[in-house]
Amino acid sequence: MSFGDPNNPYGQQPPQGQPGYGYPQQAPQGIPPQGGYAYPQQQAPMGYPAGPGGYPGAPMEMPGLLKTARVLLFIVAGIQIIIGFFVLAGAAAVSGATDSSAADFGAGVLAGLGILVFALAAWAIVLGVKFAKGGSGVRITTIVYASLMLLGSLGNFANASNGTPGAVPGAIVGLAIFGLILAGAISGGAWFNRPRY
Repeated sequence: MSFGDPNNPYGQQPPQGQPGYGYPQQAPQGIPPQGGYAYPQQQAPMGYPAGPGGYPGAPMEMPGLLKTARVLLFIVAGIQIIIGFFVLAGAAAVSGATDSSAADFGAGVLAGLGILVFALAAWAIVLGVKFAKGGSGVRITTIVYASLMLLGSLGNFANASNGTPGAVPGAIVGLAIFGLILAGAISGGAWFNRPRY
């Protein structure tokens, strides 16, 4: 009994119960059946973090701690800009008060501090903006920035012993803010190292 050429899908068909050529066979156990002659569905590459709803390959959402750290960076930048203006105004006042070389030196020091505060504010703004795209460089730079600011907050505790007004509350608030930014940057490794297409 011949059924024609086995490679010809248009030839005479075998009777029921016998496997034929060109027809889909039943899938082995554990593999979902494919409909007809369609190509198998593409699977997402393994090893990438799942996005919203746990679907691989879906865009990942920024974790809550990182969102908080980002907002705090913008708030800190705003405060630093305000402080920078006050420091530069103080430098101008010291410079115009007397015509001594000590006053000029003090005005120069204050002006340098004001510029440094503006630079730190710009650094915080750039980091906050770059959080959206991520990248390991942004994470490392954020850790360095938060660490430097933590050291500055600890320096405020040293100024408290000299009787500087508001040094202790400022140091406590600074430690809390920069501690959160540092914790967000350290714990956000999956966000910063995610694949970007």
